[in-house]
Amino acid sequence: MPDRSGYAAAVSDFQPAGAQIRPARADDLEALVAVQRAAELAALRHVFPPAEHPYPTQAVTARWRTGLASAEASVLLAETGQRAVGLACVASGWLRGLFVVPDAWGGGLADRLHAEAMAIVRLEGNSRCRLWVLEENHRARRFYGRLGWRPDGRRQPAPFPPYPPEIGYALELAHPRTTGHLG
Repeated sequence: MPDRSGYAAAVSDFQPAGAQIRPARADDLEALVAVQRAAELAALRHVFPPAEHPYPTQAVTARWRTGLASAEASVLLAETGQRAVGLACVASGWLRGLFVVPDAWGGGLADRLHAEAMAIVRLEGNSRCRLWVLEENHRARRFYGRLGWRPDGRRQPAPFPPYPPEIGYALELAHPRTTGHLG
């Protein structure tokens, strides 16, 4: 993980009840996969019906193994007690993933993970962040829209069957000194 000197000062004081967010470690691999799986199975059944498209556990595991080993990626894990409940990953000005388990939806954890991920993107010197979101992931699209993300005109097929369309989004980031988070 890149140097995060001053990282704690870059995030807001908002703390969902009991949630702790920390950098993920190699031994968190199973927890990352479990969080993503729980979130996607709940949110995307209409896109990837489990009876027709079994969850790609091996591919997701390989993705997180690569992310954890990457010097460019920052992977955050949110926990309540000993239970993993959310994650976020940023790399090179991209939000590569943000997932919260369904029973933690609506409690502010996604907002907190997003704020911490964007603080990292800013610390890396980026003034813009990008992401891909499934066109039919309406919950995620509402969430990102509420936070200022806007579609940027890019489209591509998702990497998993049935290859539904993904839409590119971008977020213009304010300079840290104007946000009150750093300074």
